[in-house]
Amino acid sequence: MGGIQGVGFDLDGTLYANYKLNIRLIPFVFRHWALLSAFGKARGSLHRMTSARIEGRGDFYDVQAALVAGQCKLDPGQVKEKIFRLIYRGWEEHFARIKPFPHVKETLALLKARGIRLGLLSDFPPRRKLELLGLDGLFDAVFSTEEFCALKPDPRPFEKLASSMGLSPGEILYVGNSPGYDIRGAKRAGMKAALIRRGILSTGFSRGKGGDRAEFIFRNYRQLLRYVVG
Repeated sequence: MGGIQGVGFDLDGTLYANYKLNIRLIPFVFRHWALLSAFGKARGSLHRMTSARIEGRGDFYDVQAALVAGQCKLDPGQVKEKIFRLIYRGWEEHFARIKPFPHVKETLALLKARGIRLGLLSDFPPRRKLELLGLDGLFDAVFSTEEFCALKPDPRPFEKLASSMGLSPGEILYVGNSPGYDIRGAKRAGMKAALIRRGILSTGFSRGKGGDRAEFIFRNYRQLLRYVVG
C-alpha cells in the first residue's frame, strides 16, 4: 500500500462486532419497537440524501426528527428528545461491556509508531463509545458524519476527515465493514479503501463494482497491519 500516510476507520462493525451490541439491545427493541422502526426508515432516507439536500431542509437533527415523527405521528420536538435520550445516550453505555476486535488497539498503536496519522469517521457520535471501548486518545481526528449534515456514502464527511488529518484523500486508506456506505463513500472522496470481513474465506478478494471496489479485504487486524506497513 505505497503512499499511505493515514488510515481512517469506521467504528460500528469495524472496530468491534455489531452482534455484541445487538444482543444487549434486545430489551430496548421490544420496549421501543415503533420508535426504532421509524428511526431505521428515517436513517435509510438520510443515507440516500446528499449533504446539500439535507442542509436545504435545516439542521440535521431537526430533519431526522421530522422524518421519524412522520412515521410515528408524534411531535418532532418530542421525537428529537427521545432519539438523543434513548438512542444516542442510551446505547452508548453498553460499550462499557463490549471489547474491540482482537489486536485493534495494538494495530492502532503500531500504525501511530510508524508515523501514520489515524482518523475515525462514524455515522453515529463516536467519542463516548471510543472512551468506553478503551480506544480514546489514539486518533488524530474523530468525527460523526452528522457533524457535516450528511450520512455515508456522501463524500463530504470523508473529505472533511482528510482535511482534519492534514492529508489529501489519496493519501488515506479508509477501513470499514459496509461496501455500500464505507467503501463507496471513501472511494467517491478519492480515498483508498479496505473492507473487513470476519469469515474464514473473506480475505484477499476485492468486492464491489467499478469505483466502489475495495483495494483489499481482511479478516483480522494483524492482516491489516501487514497490508499497510509490510
